Amino acid sequence: MQFGLSIGALAWVFNAYGIAVAIGVLLGGWCGDAFNTRKVFGYGVVCFAAGSLVVAAAESFEMLIIGRIVQGLGAGIFSPLVPILLTQAASLKPGRALIVWGSISGYVAAFAPLFYGSFLGQYGWKIAFIFIAFLAAIAWSILNGSQTDDAPTPDPGRTKDYSEFFRARNLWVTFLYVFCTYGSITYYLFRLPVWLSENDVEATSVGFVLSTMWLTFSGLSTLLRNMVDGPRLRVIMLAAPLLIVAGFPLLYSGDSLLLLVLSSVLVGSGLACSNAPSTQLILKFAPKGMRAVSTSLDITFARVGGIAAVAFLADTEFAYAAVAIGGSCLIAAICALTANKGIAEDR
Repeated sequence: MQFGLSIGALAWVFNAYGIAVAIGVLLGGWCGDAFNTRKVFGYGVVCFAAGSLVVAAAESFEMLIIGRIVQGLGAGIFSPLVPILLTQAASLKPGRALIVWGSISGYVAAFAPLFYGSFLGQYGWKIAFIFIAFLAAIAWSILNGSQTDDAPTPDPGRTKDYSEFFRARNLWVTFLYVFCTYGSITYYLFRLPVWLSENDVEATSVGFVLSTMWLTFSGLSTLLRNMVDGPRLRVIMLAAPLLIVAGFPLLYSGDSLLLLVLSSVLVGSGLACSNAPSTQLILKFAPKGMRAVSTSLDITFARVGGIAAVAFLADTEFAYAAVAIGGSCLIAAICALTANKGIAEDR
């Protein structure tokens, strides 16, 4: 990278986006419940595109951080509204709609490293953010051109009983599950390319390993699409932390590409088993009229979990990091059992 950043500075660039997203989702969640969901979504997309252009135009580390913050705020505003809009459009099979969306996103993420690996080497890393801004502009245009309206705009003056929100024990248990699983996965995504580059692994191999992880996530999500609305949800969510914790030792002990690929397959499978199922539970446990706030906290806990993992484990030796990730996954497994027990109690 042209700024010659250290690992510590890279962590700041990584976490600046995550912190901004964590703040933005709270704003997006509140606005999504109080105002027109589609309009708030559109404003978030515009902010995200603007931040991407600032990053692309950055000539200093400070401008890069500002761009990542603006980009993160925009992503935070629209992200919690995606599952709301999807489940409104597919109310009979909400879990399937969420997991299909997740798998499509995974396919994009899978092929991006392979594309960027060769394309960015020729044109530079800034072209990636210009391309992202272009895609966001297209999404905004499609949204404005659509004549389909969403659910009636909520009354901003309506008083919500937030005490009911804080009393939803199963909802907070699911938030803790998200914090632990996504914290572990985010640390893996941060540490994987750094560790591989430190061991002189070629950039094409790094892209291949990352693409394998996202392809696994997307492929398994596709296979699970008809199972997340049924009784198998408990097993799927419980499998996630077990798969994640199994992938970490292979990352550090793997001195062959095969073991690295196996590691990415395990972590990608864990992501597939935790992504849409946890969001589905959060929408189920959310108090009436607080679905957007609930999904915004879903993303907030995911981001904060990632920020904490990267901040505390970025320069930590593998032995200590492995213990921390193992403990986090153990907590996630307990949360999965508890939250799904709550489903049975509600029936």
